[in-house]
Amino acid sequence: MVAAFTFNTAENLPVGLLEPLSESLRVSLSAAGLLVTGYGVTVAVASVPLAHAVRAVPRRHVLTGLLAALVVSSLGAALATSYWLLLGARLLTALAQALFWAVLGPVAVGLFARGSRGRVVGALSVAGSLALVLGVPAGTWLGRQSDWRLPVAVPAASGLVSLLVIAVLLPTSRPEEDPAAYGAGPDARRFATVLVAGALSAAGAFTGYTYVVTFLGDVSGFSPNAVGALLVAFGVACLVGVGVTGALLDRFPRASLTAAVATQAVGMLGLYGAGADPVAAVVFLALMGGALGPVFMTTQNAVLHCAPGRTDIALAANSGAYNGGIAAGAALGGLILPLGGVRDTFLAGGLLTAAACAVLLGGRLPRPGRDASSPVGSGP
Repeated sequence: MVAAFTFNTAENLPVGLLEPLSESLRVSLSAAGLLVTGYGVTVAVASVPLAHAVRAVPRRHVLTGLLAALVVSSLGAALATSYWLLLGARLLTALAQALFWAVLGPVAVGLFARGSRGRVVGALSVAGSLALVLGVPAGTWLGRQSDWRLPVAVPAASGLVSLLVIAVLLPTSRPEEDPAAYGAGPDARRFATVLVAGALSAAGAFTGYTYVVTFLGDVSGFSPNAVGALLVAFGVACLVGVGVTGALLDRFPRASLTAAVATQAVGMLGLYGAGADPVAAVVFLALMGGALGPVFMTTQNAVLHCAPGRTDIALAANSGAYNGGIAAGAALGGLILPLGGVRDTFLAGGLLTAAACAVLLGGRLPRPGRDASSPVGSGP
């Protein structure tokens, strides 16, 4: 959980430090923004190849290596004297994170009984969500009080703590012998459905969320200070949604995923239709925030169950698809913004999310030639 919190904090820290980074390194804001965009693209592209490359290496060794890379890259970023050195350090962190989420899931859930695996995934997701609620705001505040280098270096400390604990306490075993190395109910059709739905949902969310500050100011009429408070509330809603969904995930795994995607669609389309009213904007923003974290968490849980092969490769594919959706959504929103305005980014995002919901519902239909009462994923 500490490692998950640290990686997500390191990933998103530049969002709150773009201006001081831009001024200190003498680059434009858009160039500073590439520190975030380039990170996401790297995770999307590298996840599966890296997971495949280390598929035979004991997980304890892989995790300690990834955390060592996080420590080194965080210190390197803090000491960077140029934009390109900082970008290089960021991409090293991104490569480590690309593999981290693929390896972490099977290792963590494999330590617990199968009936409680959803709660384990939920606990890890709560830690990741805390990065947005606590880690990034704290890093932003620290950067304003001192310099951007100090908050960028802090993840090295918590990463080192995680590295030492895992190196000492995690059992060493061959990856294929881990209890969660393979899906509990392999189902290639379900796996493909989850990947497509997750990518569409991520694209939908970030088509609008990338420009939520502009929306809340220009459409809903909130002041800059109020917008800041609403972003904190958005993060809290995300954390609450992850906590509630995690508690229900073992009992209702499929319904939890569909409900999260549907809630996100309602939130985004509600912001498009009624976002000019401040009260309605707060309600629908909370719905969107309450669904954003659970969507990725529930796709991870689904993949652990339905992976047609090794779960680490399947989770890497899911992470890659989701991060690819994030990058595509941000790009789509950027294309829509000058043509139709910021409200239309939420319309497009809501429709993409609704399409993701339709994919999930369609995936529940029986296969041609199969009895409708036969459970999907049963049998070899």
